Amino acid sequence: MRDRVERVGRVPVVVQGRRERRGRGARLLWGGAEAAVTCGLVLLLLVAHQLWWTNRQAREGAERKVQALEREWGSPSSTSSDTDEPAPGPSPVPAPESRPDPGDSDDGGAGEASGQAQRQRPAPTPDWDQAYAVLRIPRIGIRVPVAEGISKSAVLNKGYVGHYPRTAQPGEGGNFALAGHRNTHGEPFRRINRLGDGDELVVETKSAVYTYVVDKTLAQTSARDSGVIRAVPRSLVKAGHGYSSPGYYITLTTCTPEYTSKYRLIVWGKLRSMRPR
Repeated sequence: MRDRVERVGRVPVVVQGRRERRGRGARLLWGGAEAAVTCGLVLLLLVAHQLWWTNRQAREGAERKVQALEREWGSPSSTSSDTDEPAPGPSPVPAPESRPDPGDSDDGGAGEASGQAQRQRPAPTPDWDQAYAVLRIPRIGIRVPVAEGISKSAVLNKGYVGHYPRTAQPGEGGNFALAGHRNTHGEPFRRINRLGDGDELVVETKSAVYTYVVDKTLAQTSARDSGVIRAVPRSLVKAGHGYSSPGYYITLTTCTPEYTSKYRLIVWGKLRSMRPR
């Protein structure tokens, strides 16, 4: 009888110890699962914020700025080329002493500048980080403000396109070079890889409308390839890509592949015509 009681008495102790260990293990597993789910939700919210919310905010803000510029200039200007003035050949334009590096940003012949554009005095430098022009790309449905500078926080992340300092202004001899996000924050240059020969790049300012035409593209180059935004744009990395003589150029630069900033995608064009507003 005593042995039976001892055996029976020992059983609850052993069973209870196993249950406690199993209970602690289950609680640890449950806590780990909760932490993993919480982290997953946080990451999902961050991704949604970057890919959806920043785009929505930037696009709305950029469109409001375009509308504000159009109100300031008067009624929106037609981009029809029927009244545009064709351009004669280029005149030599010396390259500036220094050029900004396209690697600093998520991050741009047949026709040249018009005689009237050649006679214009150099445009005053726009205020830093302020939108002063509108870029339209009918081929991919883009209408976006152009601001001076390529600051991420003050320009690019607002959904604007940034003008590289110390490159030419619209309609001037040299290279009117621009940068824009390909992903997030409005991603105005998301689809510039679809642009090809003959596609129009229309730049509107307070005084004139300039129509450039896509002439060359460079699918991928180094983020430090500063040659692509020089006055005579020519890659320092990819031999044979770019131009060899002065003219009136536009350059679009953005990051590639998508969702990375390892390389740069380049689109080049030449000024075909201009007309006063």
